[in-house]
Amino acid sequence: MARVQAEAIRDLLAQAFSDAVELDVLDRTGGGDHFLVTLATPEFDGLSLIDQHRLVNEALAEPLADGRIHELRIRTRSVTKP
Repeated sequence: MARVQAEAIRDLLAQAFSDAVELDVLDRTGGGDHFLVTLATPEFDGLSLIDQHRLVNEALAEPLADGRIHELRIRTRSVTKP
């Protein structure tokens, strides 16, 4: 099973959340399958934390489904649109 790099995850999230004001992906263990995502975007405005995380999971559906991401920790927050 091929491992996914943090940059590839960041690219998927950048495509899904093009208006993100903060986007960081950390490979927590160096093994390429345990990640911490930090994401702030106006798209989350008015959404519950669960709905915010659901959107992140949807953006990463493929690497989550095929096992390239074994563990995903998510930190999200909304920011006000300018």
